[in-house]
Amino acid sequence: MVSRIGRLLLACALGAAPVSGFQTARGATADYEWKLPKGFPRPRVPAANPMSEAKAQLGRYLFYDKRMSVNGTQACASCHRQELAFTNGSAMPLGATGQPHPRKAMSLVNVAYSAVFTWSNPNVRFLEEQALIPMFSEHPVELGLRGREELLMGLLHSDPVSRELFPKAFGEAGNAFTVANVTKALAAFERTIVSARSPYDRYHIGGDQDAISDSAKRGEVFFFTDGLGGCFRCHGGFNFSDAMEYAGSGQTPVRFHNTGLYNLPGKFSYPAPNLGIFEYTGKRDDVGKFKAPTLRNVELTAPYMHDGSIGTLEEVLDHYAAGGRAIANGPNAGRGHDNPNKDPRIAGIGLTPQNRADLLAFLRSLTDTELLRDPRFSNPW
Repeated sequence: MVSRIGRLLLACALGAAPVSGFQTARGATADYEWKLPKGFPRPRVPAANPMSEAKAQLGRYLFYDKRMSVNGTQACASCHRQELAFTNGSAMPLGATGQPHPRKAMSLVNVAYSAVFTWSNPNVRFLEEQALIPMFSEHPVELGLRGREELLMGLLHSDPVSRELFPKAFGEAGNAFTVANVTKALAAFERTIVSARSPYDRYHIGGDQDAISDSAKRGEVFFFTDGLGGCFRCHGGFNFSDAMEYAGSGQTPVRFHNTGLYNLPGKFSYPAPNLGIFEYTGKRDDVGKFKAPTLRNVELTAPYMHDGSIGTLEEVLDHYAAGGRAIANGPNAGRGHDNPNKDPRIAGIGLTPQNRADLLAFLRSLTDTELLRDPRFSNPW
């Protein structure tokens, strides 16, 4: 499996810092200044990869560098576009060689606070591990670098910008041009992509009572109230996700959810290859269980769900209001409401037209437009 390959590659690349030790390290930041907004805790950072400005700067260059793909056509940014809150607007993004990915690209906004990475792999706990998956995966090919590690390092070493940035980030002693350092730099940059300037943040953090509409305020009450929306049960906290960790929080158990998106007859209730964490646990009751992503900037991250099979926020609300999606015809026909693995909290919501409008206004108030043009996260090339 790709995940096991990635973890083994990382363990080898880190040498004395094995993956197991990597996972238990907490909060190393050297002299890095986070400049976090009020109410945001310091992200967890592995001891093997303390934060630094030089490392984050190198990571930004690598993130946008198309030499990071087998044929020079794609970079990390190809599937994580700043103007779309670091998603790419596609249900099935294409890799560098044209192979479609079976799941949509997740947003990288506030990814520093994610407890696990990817939609359905409970074992990938750090960004340094996650970076290896698009770099070296073969099913499907994403960046297509498997077996081309030396060529990649040679290309980077030949570039004057990289020759300046790698030693700044990792020191002059020894060879700074390694796969492990590439993943460390990418992870450092991605941890800096913090979003907290939405109208909702200006209302709650900044105290601007006029930052959001009365409709959005009513939608917030609906979202956070049991017996009404109750959406916060899976999308709670400052990052609107229940898959969060930060420095000092400890390694939390992550919940994955079957939301009744499908209910196929036969061995599996979800269409292959997207079987949820079942792919890793082998437990039949884990079929269809996926991570609850952040709702920050959700207005910009369509299409929705792990496979991008819902096109609009309005349709997302229809899905949850019904307590599961009903598909009348075709290969995926079935009544998701009756999926045996469905999270019991997905029982249906009584949405009036007013509730619906208010909830949409609230969700749209989470859009951080400054993030979309912040030069700290833009293409430096």
